[in-house]
Amino acid sequence: MRTQIASEAGSPSKPNEDMAIIGPRILAVLDGLTERTESGCVHGVSWYVAHLAGAIVAHANHDPVETLKAAIAHTAHLHRESCDLSHIGTPSAAVGIVQLDEEFLQYLVLGDVTVVIDSGNSERVIFDDRIERATKEFRREVDSLTANSPKKEEALIRMKHAELAVRNTEGGYWISAAIPDVANHALVGKVPLSEIKSVSMLTDGAARAVDTFGLGEWREIIDLLSTEGPNALIRRVRTAEHSDPVARKWPRNKVSDDATVIICDLTA
Repeated sequence: MRTQIASEAGSPSKPNEDMAIIGPRILAVLDGLTERTESGCVHGVSWYVAHLAGAIVAHANHDPVETLKAAIAHTAHLHRESCDLSHIGTPSAAVGIVQLDEEFLQYLVLGDVTVVIDSGNSERVIFDDRIERATKEFRREVDSLTANSPKKEEALIRMKHAELAVRNTEGGYWISAAIPDVANHALVGKVPLSEIKSVSMLTDGAARAVDTFGLGEWREIIDLLSTEGPNALIRRVRTAEHSDPVARKWPRNKVSDDATVIICDLTA
């Protein structure tokens, strides 16, 4: 197998709240949810993402759901004494996990990350859109405002409160935070390795190449990742972002977002 990773912060003045990590027969991407309210945590999102990522690899077994449960529990233990983990805004992250054995690839998607499994002739795209569906009215308001609008920040705060109100609830959306059992609500599946050419994993800041900017269909994105690597995709996303500095042409809540990509070629 040949695996390539790229990750880049959306802004040079803010820490990257994404992470990609590789362990023995396991790949993971994480995307920390931006804090716009109090969180009850003294560490912050980047700390949470880094420790959760390490715990995913350290606790990996043959079941990605159980892997994520153990990682969430471990990370919660690390800051339970110093932070209020019952706080509605406690740090959280979208998570994608791919685990491989001799015969199968197993995947898990929780939150707005994307896993793309390429068979060579077709691709299977796994994306958890529950957070978007649960807060679509508030997202529509945010998207109606350009980045330089004085009302944008207020709309973003309203959207964040709406997200927190339905986080990890039935009818809302599910995300990794401090409760291990949320992993039971992840999108999961198993595919024979014999049917797979490559697997790609993207945070939403990279997947906006398709769903926001329309830079290509998934087949074109897979071909780009395979031939030029993940940095090439991030460069194209940055070019689109910079060409629309107030998010007028392509409405979005962040002009430039953290972007992370893994591609694993199983035929190499």
